[in-house]
Amino acid sequence: MSGHSKWATIKHKKAATDAKRGKAYTRVTKEIMIAARNGGDPDMNARLRTAITAAKAVSMPSENIKRAIMRGTGEIEGGQLDEIMFEGYGPGGAAVLVAVATDNRNRTVSDIRHAFSKNGGNLGEQGSVSWMFERKSQIIIDGDNAKEDDLMNLVLESGADDLKDEGGNWAILSAPEMHEPVVEALKKAGIKTESAEIAMVPKNLLKLEGKNASGMLRLMEALEDNDDTQSVYSNFDIDEKELEALA
Repeated sequence: MSGHSKWATIKHKKAATDAKRGKAYTRVTKEIMIAARNGGDPDMNARLRTAITAAKAVSMPSENIKRAIMRGTGEIEGGQLDEIMFEGYGPGGAAVLVAVATDNRNRTVSDIRHAFSKNGGNLGEQGSVSWMFERKSQIIIDGDNAKEDDLMNLVLESGADDLKDEGGNWAILSAPEMHEPVVEALKKAGIKTESAEIAMVPKNLLKLEGKNASGMLRLMEALEDNDDTQSVYSNFDIDEKELEALA
């Protein structure tokens, strides 16, 4: 089970609280604003379409979505955000990518560096770990929501590359350009998704146990809790029973 899809599952469970839902609103708002820089018409902007789908998935009101688009296009003030991808290592040498959207680069660099150092990791140079990941559409589905054979046929016919058993969840992987067709096929089939995003998926996994495993989860949580963080990706692999105990 990949570190990112495991973490996506944990995040989904934690998102039930109002505080986490508020953070989800902030993240999708920033993504819409950034995506809208390349045009405010979702029919002509694939990234914006994906961002709007994510906003609707967390029940963001249409008026909020419209306002975020207008900020991004410059029609109203408040759209000055920088995108940064931090690279580093966690406990046990696990690779970590942190995507942020910030209006204060210096503050964010300091905060992310502190999160790494405080939790047994270290911030690396640009390019130090990104080669260990590939950009993919990643959709997580609760294992109880679909049978393997039915889901396999559906997603492969809609353009997905692979369906993986993630221990209680299904992970559907596709090329980024196939994200929307696969999401739409699932929607038409009435299959609910736990998360659906264009993610940095690890090519290979690193097994973590004991202190390294618990330290890695603390680092992931610290990075996720930063107000500027959009997404965190890692190549860690933790045994399912140990993960449940730690989570």
